[in-house]
This record gives sequence, structure tokens and C-alpha cells, in this order.
Amino acid sequence: MKISARIQLGVVLASIVLVIAACKSAETKKAEQQRAEELSHAKSNHEPIDSLPPVSFAWMKESNAEKRWVDSVYNNMNLTERIGQLFMVAAYSNKDSVHVNSVKKLIRDYKIGGLIFFQGGPMRQAKLTNQYQAISKLPLFIGIDAEWGLNMRLDSTFKFPFNMTLGAVRNKKLLESMGIQMAKESKRLGVHFNFAPVLDVNTNPKNPIIGFRSFGESKENVTQSALALMTGIQESGIYATGKHFPGHGDTGTDSHYALPVIPFTKERIDSLELYPYKKLFKNGLSSVMVAHLNVPAIEPQADIPSSVSKNIISDLLIDEMKFDGLIFTDALNMKAASGTRPPGKINLEALLAGNDVLLFPENIPLGIELICMAYQDGVLTEERLSKSVKKILQHKYRIGLNKYQPIAEQNLIADINPPQNKILQQQLFENAVTLVQNQNNILPIQKLENERIAYVKLGDDQNTAFLESLKNYADITEVAVASLDSIESQFAEFSKVIVGFHKSDRAWKSQSFTDTEIQILDRLTQKKSVILDVFVRPYSLMPISFLDRFSAIVVSYQNADVAQRVSADIIFGTTAAAGRLPVSINAKFQAGMGIDTKTSNRLGFSLPELQKMSSDKLKLVDNIIETAIAKKTTPGAQILVARNGKVVYQKSFGKFTYDATAPKVTNAAVYDLASLTKILAPLPLLMQNYEQHKFTLDTNLGTLLPYLQTSDKKDITVKQWLSHQAGFEAWTPFYKQTLLANGTVNPTYYSKIANQTFNTRVSDSLYIIGTYRDSILQKIKNSKLVPNQGYKYSDYTFILAHKYLEDQLHSSLDISAYTHFYKKIGARTLTYNPLQRFEKQLVVPTEIDTYFRRDTIQGFVHDMAAAMQGGVGGHAGLFGTSLDVAKMMQLFLQKGNYAGEQYFSSATFDTFNTRYFETLGSRRGLGFDKPQLPGNAGPTCGCVSAESFGHTGFTGTIAWADPKTQLVYVFLSNRTFPDSNAPNALSQQNVREQIQKAIQDAILE
Repeated sequence: MKISARIQLGVVLASIVLVIAACKSAETKKAEQQRAEELSHAKSNHEPIDSLPPVSFAWMKESNAEKRWVDSVYNNMNLTERIGQLFMVAAYSNKDSVHVNSVKKLIRDYKIGGLIFFQGGPMRQAKLTNQYQAISKLPLFIGIDAEWGLNMRLDSTFKFPFNMTLGAVRNKKLLESMGIQMAKESKRLGVHFNFAPVLDVNTNPKNPIIGFRSFGESKENVTQSALALMTGIQESGIYATGKHFPGHGDTGTDSHYALPVIPFTKERIDSLELYPYKKLFKNGLSSVMVAHLNVPAIEPQADIPSSVSKNIISDLLIDEMKFDGLIFTDALNMKAASGTRPPGKINLEALLAGNDVLLFPENIPLGIELICMAYQDGVLTEERLSKSVKKILQHKYRIGLNKYQPIAEQNLIADINPPQNKILQQQLFENAVTLVQNQNNILPIQKLENERIAYVKLGDDQNTAFLESLKNYADITEVAVASLDSIESQFAEFSKVIVGFHKSDRAWKSQSFTDTEIQILDRLTQKKSVILDVFVRPYSLMPISFLDRFSAIVVSYQNADVAQRVSADIIFGTTAAAGRLPVSINAKFQAGMGIDTKTSNRLGFSLPELQKMSSDKLKLVDNIIETAIAKKTTPGAQILVARNGKVVYQKSFGKFTYDATAPKVTNAAVYDLASLTKILAPLPLLMQNYEQHKFTLDTNLGTLLPYLQTSDKKDITVKQWLSHQAGFEAWTPFYKQTLLANGTVNPTYYSKIANQTFNTRVSDSLYIIGTYRDSILQKIKNSKLVPNQGYKYSDYTFILAHKYLEDQLHSSLDISAYTHFYKKIGARTLTYNPLQRFEKQLVVPTEIDTYFRRDTIQGFVHDMAAAMQGGVGGHAGLFGTSLDVAKMMQLFLQKGNYAGEQYFSSATFDTFNTRYFETLGSRRGLGFDKPQLPGNAGPTCGCVSAESFGHTGFTGTIAWADPKTQLVYVFLSNRTFPDSNAPNALSQQNVREQIQKAIQDAILE
């Protein structure tokens, strides 16, 4: 052992001897007085109940059993043990054994009463808590600063919103729910005190230490918010601590480093700073933390911080305000306290001033020695000591430390991170995000077909969730500003610019705009319609002098992913703006203001439980598809579930192919939708034509398609045609008629080079003669109907629909579908011939074709007949993501209405979603597939309603919607890869149907 270490050890041992000697001497001197003083104290506890603040928490009420336990424990303590109870020592779970051993020494030798945990992790803290409690003669209080949950101090824990964000929430019941969740997690970790809520009214925007930790600048809002949080915490059996008494909200100094001055009159302090305390005292606040402040109006001596001021604690807090709960000092190692008093002395002064618990003290042996000496000298009376110690013991009894149980370490991490937290966080941000300016009701953005929208990121923190969420709704182009002079040219083509300001969400990080960023905003707002969304505290907007030039301003408070997603939802109207500013920005944007918006019925996003579905049960979907991929039923898949107009499940699995180096499937991957094309492209256009009286259900094909007048198909009605009751052949492999005997393409029909004759692209390097589409239509005309065959599914139906629509609309089917529907609803990936819009690596391949195109089919339609028509078919050819397919299905589910626009009437939809040949054994509607009839096979799990509708596709797809449950289910895969002629394991194993059943079973109502 080094000499210096020996000297330090000697000093410590000497301190212990002195403390014990002093305490024993004092015990002898006071022994005769002790019983009488205890009796006197006991009488003082029997004041009329109406003279005390009412307590609304049953577990915190006094009882005879409590009194007996407190008296018994107190009477069996020596003076050292009693004084030790006053000390709550700092503990860390991220430090080494030297720190751990020093804490253990304080517990063993000085009998300290509690620990306040700081940085570390929950499992490490639990293990240490169990160790510390095991060696403590009397169970320890465990406290923690958990203003936004355990995450304020611990990793691997959930981060709730900051108080300033909560101050924007009008529904205070949500804050109470947050308090409940925080308390449950604290209790599970063996914590007894949450040093929250913050009661400081932040009237000083430059406050360096409170700021975002305050609920705002309005005393009423602070009080209502804090009361709700306190109620939740204490209802759940954890002590809440109001801080920082008498009020730290209007300071410009950080008390960790210097002593702040509160230069206001007592009347002002009483009416503002003390307002929340008075209200919470009446509602049973269990404890208070006293700040280190210079408050001349109450404590005239400038060198006496509030934490050691008798005037502030005993006279004001206890006598005048009648507070009889537990009183904590703020951390005594802070410079505002330790800088004014030598170590040890401040502990005694804090106790004499009226504090009960000395938090984070320095030099505990010296502090205890000085308190013992004060007791011996009569400076500290037995009555004063017993008042605090017994109050501490009362609180230990009420929290259950008379029957202490160690923390169970099993499942700890899962228990303190329950799924309810994400649900509550979603609700909190939905209610917090605040729209403060909305000129000409620009938000929510509605007419997407008229917009070209740019997104600009400012700030130096992540923005992924915001940008991805914006792109869920519309085609958004991210633009990086090259220079101030380039702004006009860079943004000339855009109708709107969304600017996201993203700064670190970590506590106390700077959230200011740079001068350059303000200049960028200045230039943009001079020329363009700009929507500014700031993921920072409202104060960050104060330096901007031209706020009135923004078309809209959204304050999202924090740069959390959930805040980014909710903000995008508000911009596009799937969530209503509801928040209110907790603090003022300028004369126009004052605390309490906020603009409400209404929601539109655009497909939005939510969490399963908020739409009455079970997250746990939806996990079965993961298991089913992962098993299917492992069995090589498909290389990968996208799956989406929406309920009540909200996507609650959107995941991607597997890879593009079975190759180990193949890219992983993401939600952005574009799939060949195969026969989903039928209901997503021609069918809604047919509905519009029907509504415009272009035909009735009894109109015949000879009228719709005059070229069929001389065929046996001329008398087929629309009802028969779209219900697959026409007697058509199921399918014709047209491509085979264009091959040579050896299986290669016939040069009469194909060329590897495009020219005026061979101008229809079939694959990467293969072009078909441009007139061949007419040949397909002629072959259909010449085909023979199968008499009396009843229901027979046929691709001919929608190949003919393709012809009819292009004749009617004088536009190609792909353009008509895009302009009439996809562009308007923001389904930006729904497209024919995806390589015209997307990079090849974004499109999932469908097959290694060895029989026709002799190529890997990627970015070209798998269906041969559609490929021979240039990739655009009424029966196949459409590509897209699960999300954009779901948008069209939601439009159907809403009977033609989407984002406030009526595309066709409810009556028209019902006409097409009707079975007209059910008595003949057909399950089909008009274009739509329907659930199987009893006793028959079909496309669904057999667990959906008869009103449900959808379609399946050859490549391994399904899109299904159910009006009864308001569910949309989309499954996209490339089960045809690498060989579409291999057995269809996806269908044989009922993978799509199993998933649909799991989704139905996840419904909670």
C-alpha cells in the first residue's frame, strides 16, 4: 500500500472513532430527556386532520401499525444510526469497485439512510441495490432523478417526453398515465423516490438548467401538468418530489456552478413561483426538494442559499405553507451550495434549517461528526432530530421497507420496457406537436396531384424517420442547399418546401439555428411556400425575425423518431394538430396558442393497440413468414396490415433471391403485383365509367367493344364479363405461338434491337413487333366460348377491359390509372414498367426465365401476355410496394373516398362488391374476388366477412380488405423465383391464409 493511501485510511479511521465517541457522549447526556421529548413529539402528531394538507393516497396515510414500527425502530437505534438516516448518498452503477466499496463502507460504518442513483444501467443498478440493501441494518431509501423516466440516468430504459413537450399536451390524463408507467418501472427497479415533477415556472427563456425540464411559463399549466404526473406516480406507490423550491424558473445561472439570484418581491414569488407548490400540497405531494438559490426577499443574508435557510424552509415551507412531507436538499455537492460552505458544515446547517434528507453530501464522516457535536452541545435538539428521523422512518414504512424484498433480476429489462410505453409515447406526441402558423390552411396538404414537394434538412442530427414518413404520403425530393445564391434555381420547380430542423434530443444540448441556416430560411421564404417543422424547443425560433413569411410552422419539441413520424402525419392530415405552446416565442406566438386541424381519411400510421389489435399476437405473422422463407416457399416478402385507416404493421422479410449475397427486402422494394393489377388499375376506372353512365350491368360486350360484334362474345353482359361468367378460356400462352420449334423466339416477331417495327419492349434486350397486341385481341375474339361452364376465372376479362378503357379515355391504361388515382392519393410506386421510374436494384426479380425471354426477369412484368403488350396489361403488369397497394385498398374500403376526394360513389362500390351469381356457385363480385363459399376452396383464411373483397396474384401476392373489421391486408412476394413452373409451395402451405388468420386473431374486440 502506498504511503498516501495509508494516510488517507488513517484519517478515515480516526474520523470513525471521533464520530462514535461524540455520539456516545451525546447519547449519555440526552438519555434522560429522550422519552419525554418523544412523548411530546407524539402529541404534536395528533393535530386535527383539517389543519394538515389533505392526502388523497391511501397508502401514504398514517396508521397505528406505522407508529408502533417507527417508535420501535427509532428507540432501538443509537445516535450514529439515527443521524445516518439523514444522509442520501450518490451511487453509480457505471463505476468501478473503488466506488462500490466506498458506498458499502458508508452503509456499514455510518448507517446512511439512502442512496440516490446516477448514471449506469438497470441490471447493474439492481444488482448493486441488492448488495447494498443486504448489508444495511435498516433498508435504504433508493431515489433517482427520473423526470422523463429512468432514461434520464440509465441506459437500456425508455425515454418519455421532456416536461416542456408534456406542457404542450392539453389532455392531462395522458400525463397521469405517464406518471403511472414511470412509477411502475421505478418500483420494479427497487426505487422509492422519483425526484419529479419539476415545479419551476420557466419564465426566463435563457434559463440554462431548467428550460426544457419545465412544463412551461404558465403557472396554471405547470401546476396542472405537475399535478397529473404526481398523481400517476403516487397512485402507483412511489413517492413524488416537487422541485426546485422555492422556484428555479426565472434564473439565468446554473446552480451546479454558481448561486443564482431570485431578485423578486415576496408577493411575486408567492403568486408565481409558489403557486404550483400550494396546489400540489393540497393534493398530497409527499416530498419537496429545496434548491440552492439566493432569494433576498425571503432570506436577506446573501451568503445563505435557500437550501440552508431557516427563513425559507422552516418559516416559509413548513410553518407558513403547512408542508409536513419529507424535505430534501438539492444535491449538496453543487457549487451553489458547496461553494458557500466548507464540507461537513453545510450538512449541519441544512438540517438545522429544516431539511430532513441531506442529498448527495460531501465528506459524510465530517458531516456526521459535526451533527453529533451539535447534538451534544444542544444546538440540535432531540425534538428536531427525531422529527426528521421519524419522518424518514414513516416514509420507509409506507413504501414497504418494513418488509423489504430484494429486486428480482429475472425479466427486469423487459419489465421496465413494457410495450405500453410506446403506445403512451405515441399518444403524448400526437397531443403535443403544435401548429403555430397555418396560412391559407396550407396544412394538411391535400391535392397531391398539384404539388411538387422538396424537403430540406437543417441541423446536425438524424432525420430518417421524418423523411421516410413524408415519403409514405407523397413523392418528396430531398434537396441539399448548395449555396445561398443557388436557392432560387434549385427550388424553381417545386410548389412547396418542407424544412425540418433537427438537433440533438439529448438533454442540455444546444438547439440554436446557425447564422447560415437562418439565411437559408430567409432566402427560401422570399420565393417559395415553406413549411417549417422544428424538432427542438420553441425558444429556438426566437432569433428568426421573419416568422410571418412561413406558410406553416410546426413545433415538434424533440427530435425523437416518434415526434418525426407524428409531425409527418400532421402535415398530411392523418393526425390532427392538437398541441399548445407551453412557452412564448414572440408577441404573436404566445404561450397557450396553437391551431387545431382536422384529419382526412388518408391512410395513416398508428400502433396496433391504439387500433384494438395485439402487438404480441401479430408476432405470429413474423414466425409464419420466417418459417416459409426458411422452407424456400419464397425468397422474401412484404407484409402490411392496416386497421381503421391506420397502418399498424409494415414489415419486410428475406431477400430478393435465395443467393446469400442478394439484397434484403425493405419496405421500399418494388414487387410485381401480378393479378392484383386487375383490381388496382382497370377496375377503379371501370367504376368511374359505370358511374358516368357509360354502361350498365346489362350492357353487352358488342356495344362496349364493337370489334366483338361479329363474334360469339357480343351478347355477354357486363355483369357476366366482370364476374367471370362469360365462358372464356382461362388463359392462352400467346408467347408460345411466337417461338420457333427449338423454343427460341421467332425473328418474325422479335428483335434484339428496337426500331420502328419492333418497338414494344419485352425484356432487357428483346423487342416484339408493335402490332402484336392487336393479334392478341384478335385471338381472343376468335377463341370459342365454353358453353354452360359457369364460373371460370379468365385473364381475357381484363385484357378486354384494357382495350375498352383505352378506347374510352383516349389514353394508355398506365397513364389513366396514374392520373386518375395514383398521383392523387400519393401511391408513387404504383406503376407499370418500373424501370422507367426506379433503379433496377429497387425492383424484386420474379424468375430466371428459361423458356421465353431467357433472362432474369427483373423490372419487367412476369406475365408473358402483359410483356408482349409492352408491360401494360389490364390483367397484369402493375408494380408497387405494399404501402401503395394498401392506399388503393383503403380507397375501396372507404367506398371511393380518399383524403376528402370522392372518386366514385358508395353505391357504385357496393354494385361492384356484390356477388351476382352466388346461386350458381360463384364467389366473385364484379372484378373483385370474394371469400370462398361454404364447402369450397378459396383465397382467404375462411375467417373474413362476406363483405370482404380483394384479389390474389400469380407471383405470390394478395390484397384483401374487410369492411366489417376495417382491416386491410397486403402480402407481396416473388414465390415464382427462380422457377415459376415449380410447385407452388406458398399456396400448398397456405402461407398467405395462415397470416390472414393470425391477423384476424390479433383483433382485441
